[in-house]
Amino acid sequence: MAMICFPTRLSPFSSSSSSSTLFPSRSHPSRRAGVALVVFSSHSNPRILKSSRRSRTDRRTPSYDDEERVNEDSEEEEPSPDNDDLSDVGDQFNFQLTKQSEKTGRLKVLRKRQENGSLKIGQSLRNSYGSVKDDVKPILKKTNMTINHPILNRSSKELVDLEKYVKKKNDSFSENRYHKLAEDFGFDEKWFPLIEYLNTFGLKESDFICIYERHMPCLQINLSSAQERLEFLMSVGVKHRDIRRILIRQPQILEYTVENNLKSHVAFLVNIGVPHSRVGQIITSAPSLFSYSVEHSLKPTVRYLVEEVGIKTTDISKVVQLSPQILVQRIDSTWTLRFNFLSKELGAPKDSIVKMVTKHPQLLHYSIEDGILPRINFLRSIGMCNSDILKVLTSLAQVLSLSLEGNLKPKYLYLVNELRNEVKSLTKYPMYLSLSLDQRIRPRHRFLVFLKKAPKGPFPLSSLVPTDECFCQQWAGTSLERYLAFRQGLQMTNFAKKYERKGL
Repeated sequence: MAMICFPTRLSPFSSSSSSSTLFPSRSHPSRRAGVALVVFSSHSNPRILKSSRRSRTDRRTPSYDDEERVNEDSEEEEPSPDNDDLSDVGDQFNFQLTKQSEKTGRLKVLRKRQENGSLKIGQSLRNSYGSVKDDVKPILKKTNMTINHPILNRSSKELVDLEKYVKKKNDSFSENRYHKLAEDFGFDEKWFPLIEYLNTFGLKESDFICIYERHMPCLQINLSSAQERLEFLMSVGVKHRDIRRILIRQPQILEYTVENNLKSHVAFLVNIGVPHSRVGQIITSAPSLFSYSVEHSLKPTVRYLVEEVGIKTTDISKVVQLSPQILVQRIDSTWTLRFNFLSKELGAPKDSIVKMVTKHPQLLHYSIEDGILPRINFLRSIGMCNSDILKVLTSLAQVLSLSLEGNLKPKYLYLVNELRNEVKSLTKYPMYLSLSLDQRIRPRHRFLVFLKKAPKGPFPLSSLVPTDECFCQQWAGTSLERYLAFRQGLQMTNFAKKYERKGL
């Protein structure tokens, strides 16, 4: 029988100082090998709103009313590859196609190994190391080998003792952390049970300090009341991982009672037509709505949107779901300013502006000087008249949220230089401006050129609208797998050229 011995690692039950190379310590995650994934982003969506909210210690704190993100991001402008590059891509995409399923299989295996090798939340050390023993047993039996390792050879009692030891160390660390908060910031020790409970939602020391600075009385709430309120929020659809974000932005929510506040606000959302499945998302996006009176604030806001702005009652639910912050802003002043600006700047009638707000209510959050006006001026600079701009904005108001340098300008240059289209074509296909240049526009154009199916004249923008599957059937006449492999090869080529230019 062969004997393989591994060096033992340091533990409270072992005197050895060496570290195991086969089973690295869980207390040093930085030493573990990992799988790196490169993610390509194709659009950019800048923050148009300006926020100057700061805490008393001059640290940046989150805004109550974050702007929603509805558009994709765009990478920096890249020069389009020459036609000669298509031959390189053509040579690569068949190879990519044959390797695609193999890569997918390997990735799944790597992910599965990574998941099995990590200690999940709530999993005991005994169960974790026990699973390691179970995984190794079939190998030992098949190869007739014995492994001498302190974890694999631990008895159940020793593993229980090890788990208790680690728990004691963690408890000691928690106590030290709480005492540090008490000494440095004057935290009352009576708050520690609540802090320990909130810690289960992922709140860190810096988060508690932020909450303390923002609204200290919420830390004086007793534990049972806090549990009742947070459990109610999760029962109506708020996700466990979002509780931390909500508490940082609106710590006062711990003070709001279920019967007198939380239930009435949830009922209000349901009554205006918000589906139960979307209530949690709205609360997460705009938790400050609980600080507004239903009768004296929220209902009057909805009434103003219907009677003064002109939004249909049946569209109120859609508007609130697209932009929950609309319920907690000064809707009268924001609407009046933007209505007057668009009417004067573009000669836009009220019906057109109402359509813009209904489709994209975030328009009411955008700064006129830094957001709306620069984009209108850009559309003018490429040859659009006010009537054309109005057509584009009425169909796609999201254009007002897109980055100029990272999105609109690169797409315009590709439209006229590569697709050989005129600017006027954007009035018929304004959706072009919302599509990803690197994920949709360039790959489809280059693929049809490679297949020699692209027309000699202006490239048809209608080929960019359908899904990938429909595009392959109607325009390319080939399989979806073939197109995806070509697109992947094109992206890798562009990625390599980008870093070659940077000298990396």
